[in-house]
Amino acid sequence: MKSSPDLDRFPLKSYEKVRYADTDRQGHVNNAVFSTLLETGRVEVLYNPAQPLASPNCAFVIASLTLNFHSEITWPGRVEIGTRVATIGRSSVTLEQALFQEERCVATANTVIVQMNEATRRAQPLNDTAVTSLTNLMAPDATMTTTA
Repeated sequence: MKSSPDLDRFPLKSYEKVRYADTDRQGHVNNAVFSTLLETGRVEVLYNPAQPLASPNCAFVIASLTLNFHSEITWPGRVEIGTRVATIGRSSVTLEQALFQEERCVATANTVIVQMNEATRRAQPLNDTAVTSLTNLMAPDATMTTTA
């Protein structure tokens, strides 16, 4: 993902209110909170009650998370979270996300998420419903893959 994407390039948009408790000694939002903000966007994709993606007896786990900080987030304020699907594999999906405050991109992230069978603790292929739903959230330049 380019270092400074536009929010309108993300099909799923979420937001969070910055809490005073999110700040650190320097007066800006603590870097650990960035990951929590990204979680909001991921959860809206993976655990939408109206359209569950996980197969029965399966759960989603993070295999990789790369987070790039571009600028600070300050309190008070609101953070907008853009989320899109970059690639869909056999049992995984790669999400691209960006955080914005006052229309300024403050962070970007790539997350690989794997569907895991809870009994075997191994990757399990995504079902057709999940693939269709995820395809609707793909970035314009995304590609389908057959990776794990």
